[in-house]
Amino acid sequence: MLPKSITSYLADHSGIEVQSAQNVSGGSINQAVKITSNMGDFFLKWNSSAPDDFFTKEAEGLTLLNSAKSDLRVPEVIVAEKPGESRPAFLLMEYIVEGRSGNSFTFGKELAKLHQTTAPQFGLETDNYIGSLPQSNRMHDDWPSFFSEERIIPQLKLAIDSGKMDRSLLANWDRLASKLDELLAPTKPSLIHGDLWGGNYLFDSSGKAVLIDPAVYYGHPEMDLAFSKMFGGFSGDFYEGYESVTALEPGFSDRVQIYNLYPLLVHVNLFGGHYTSQAMQLLNRF
Repeated sequence: MLPKSITSYLADHSGIEVQSAQNVSGGSINQAVKITSNMGDFFLKWNSSAPDDFFTKEAEGLTLLNSAKSDLRVPEVIVAEKPGESRPAFLLMEYIVEGRSGNSFTFGKELAKLHQTTAPQFGLETDNYIGSLPQSNRMHDDWPSFFSEERIIPQLKLAIDSGKMDRSLLANWDRLASKLDELLAPTKPSLIHGDLWGGNYLFDSSGKAVLIDPAVYYGHPEMDLAFSKMFGGFSGDFYEGYESVTALEPGFSDRVQIYNLYPLLVHVNLFGGHYTSQAMQLLNRF
């Protein structure tokens, strides 16, 4: 049920008077509703147990994606608030009507254009979250050190400290990390979605791709593509569209295995189960 503390806050601070609320999917982490109000329809999600800045960080990511020179659609943030007295943290966004299908080729093309937004360093000025887990974005001048120190090592240590994985696997990663300069393709720091799996995009009623639930930072564009391949949900047209703008460097399919260790470790820490054995098998290959 939509907390009255949120509806009261919206009325008092934004003039948005909620008239009705309909439950919708908020993923595995949050509660969510479509609200109808005196100012139109909105998408609202909240979480009583999330970190205080959980939704403000997501809002920052959505705003950053929206500022990029790409024709991808990103929900406009209306209100993002940390918890208040007796009120959970919440995020209010425009409500986007989902279509039945869309143009995957154009989606890939526009993602490649998004990746043309660059920065001087890898990382981001602030940390954020991937799923419900903290994501460190401490800046680095080179991609291999950022990937190792801010992506793999924090997740691997978390899995070890929680007893999900064996400490000896750190040595496996250290061996691979020493070769990353040779293995990973060079790139400029590019703005990426950061958690691009099949559940984090949709097509609107006009067929345009919409990015949701980002974990943004400036990284290697191949990270988004690697994520997209981990669980499926992206057609061949999507990749053809991407490569119509930006050709992939030789050896991409090999690098995908390295890059996808990150989302795999995230899933180990969030869900455990068979993800643990998959991550261990991958680390034991190195």
